[in-house]
Amino acid sequence: MRATRREIIVAGGALPVTSMVAASASEAGVVAGGDATAVTFEVNGKPQSVALDPRTTLLDALREHLRLTGTKKGCDHGQCGACTVLVNGRRMLSCLSLAAMHEGDTITTIEGLGTPEHLHPIQRAFVKHDGFQCGYCTPGQIMSALGMLGEVHDGWSSHAADEVSERPSLTDAEIRERMSGNLCRCAAYPNIVAAIREAGEAA
Repeated sequence: MRATRREIIVAGGALPVTSMVAASASEAGVVAGGDATAVTFEVNGKPQSVALDPRTTLLDALREHLRLTGTKKGCDHGQCGACTVLVNGRRMLSCLSLAAMHEGDTITTIEGLGTPEHLHPIQRAFVKHDGFQCGYCTPGQIMSALGMLGEVHDGWSSHAADEVSERPSLTDAEIRERMSGNLCRCAAYPNIVAAIREAGEAA
C-alpha cells in the first residue's frame, strides 16, 4: 500500500521500503492479475503479449516488462526524444503513449535494428561520424532518424508519377529541423547530422 503524504511527514520524510517497492511497481505498471489488461503486439519481429495496468506507457511496457532497455527514459514528458521508437514504421515518443493503445501494432526498438557484428547502415553511419558521446540519447536519435528518412523517402516515392527521378537530398538545416525533437545534451549535433545525411544518401 502506498504511503500517504501525512505518513511520510510524520515519519520525518523517510519512506518505508515496502512503500517504495509498491510505488516502483505501480509506476512500472505491475498490478494484480484481476486489474491487468492483456496487450498483444509485435516487437522487433516477435509477437509479445503482456498483462499491464491500463495506465502503463509504451515506454514502461518495453523497459520494465519486455526488458528492452535500449529505449531510454529521459524527461518522461515527450520533450527530449530519448524514448523514440517506430510504431508501424512511424516514429513515436513512447513515454507519451499508452501501451494498451497499440494492440496489434508493429513496434521496432533499437534492439531490432542490428547486432554488434552486423550493424544497421544508420548505426554504422553514427559510429563512423562519432554521432554520440555519452550515448544516452543515441537510441532515440537513431530511431528518430530512421523514421524521418522513411517519411522523406515515402514522400519522394509518392511523387513518382510526376517523373521525379532523383531521391531528395536534405540540407543540414532540413535535417536539424526534422530532428529538432531529439536533444543531445553532449551537443554532438554536427556529427549526428553528418551521419544522417550519409545514411540518407545511401538509402
